[in-house]
Amino acid sequence: MRDYGSATTLWTESLPILRADTPGCEQVIHFNNAGCGLLATPVLTTMLEHLQLEAQIGGYEAAAVRAEQVRGFYTELAALIGGRPENFAFSGSATHAYSTALSSIPFQRDDVILTTRNDFISNQIAFLSLRKRFGVQIVHAPDLPEGGVDVEAMALLMRQHQPRLVAATHIPTNSGLVQPVAEIGRHCRELDLLYLVDACQSVGQYPLDVDEIGCDFLTGTCRKFLRGPRGSGFLFVSDRVLAAGYEPLFLDMHAAGWTAEEEYTPSRTASRFEEWEFPYATVLGCAAAVRYAREVGVEAISQRTPQLAGRLRAELDAVAGIRALDHGSQLAALVTIAFEGWQPAELKAAVDARGINSALSFRQFAQFDFGDKDVDWCLRLSPHYYNTDDEIDQVVAALTELQAPAYSKSA
Repeated sequence: MRDYGSATTLWTESLPILRADTPGCEQVIHFNNAGCGLLATPVLTTMLEHLQLEAQIGGYEAAAVRAEQVRGFYTELAALIGGRPENFAFSGSATHAYSTALSSIPFQRDDVILTTRNDFISNQIAFLSLRKRFGVQIVHAPDLPEGGVDVEAMALLMRQHQPRLVAATHIPTNSGLVQPVAEIGRHCRELDLLYLVDACQSVGQYPLDVDEIGCDFLTGTCRKFLRGPRGSGFLFVSDRVLAAGYEPLFLDMHAAGWTAEEEYTPSRTASRFEEWEFPYATVLGCAAAVRYAREVGVEAISQRTPQLAGRLRAELDAVAGIRALDHGSQLAALVTIAFEGWQPAELKAAVDARGINSALSFRQFAQFDFGDKDVDWCLRLSPHYYNTDDEIDQVVAALTELQAPAYSKSA
């Protein structure tokens, strides 16, 4: 493995190398890493080489040739966030992984799902769907005044309700908030409660350890801060969940064996949460992306990336007509801002025209959070370690210009 050095050298000697590995840096200022990170050349090369091999010798045959490299997807994830390779399942998305995990839990009427007010939109919708179909109850733990879930209040709710499931999103898509998932996990372990964590925005941005978090399930994607391909995700399943026999609602011939006319036996590993058909080029690309993140060093990334975002957030918040919306004791590299005098589509188009990639977030993505902040939409900017201070300057200058009253009146 290559060694890019410490957090200090990451943005000095190593930064030109990292940007050279990222051809997209020559095209745009990419501040939409919370949507998709820019592919690094080793990831792209890995995927293209496998597609070429499939074209030359056939898809099944190429998968057989690359079987050892495919297993690298699981070993790399275990090296990144803990657990064993057998604890991981590939999925087409983090949401699919999350839904598959939920489907393995035998919910009954009046079972309680305890979650937070900042859980990801798709998770909240899934909980509501479970309530509609099975009659489960959804309880949301309150937030602290400074932002983020009140863990002590959540622990009291655990003791009061004995929930069938505790769920938390580490970093929500609509905010830079970082939730204390390890603290929540300690209470879950004390009470022997099932715990599901959405790490979609944190994997590749922060060091994660499933043992430290204490989760039974953890979901993530490879397309965001891990800088892998789209159409990819993963599910971590703890040993205790596997031993207890949890399995998804629907299994196929990869997830289980048809052992007798009226019987099937699920896989002993987390592969019971997978399906037989794999996008092998994507899986190999994900393995390459995880390997690349490990080579760069997630500890170094976790210092540089939020630092860039913190500077961006502070400088934009100082501009009249722009308000930073992120609250919490720890903030990640998701910068959300309210922007006066513009409609969302028009602002996004103006930002795009300046060669800056960003994203919009709307109240329907975060009913509780945006309701509390009294906003209907915001602009989200999410830098990563390969971005530069000069790019921060350019983005601040562009948004300051767009917010200038004279420009707003003529726009």
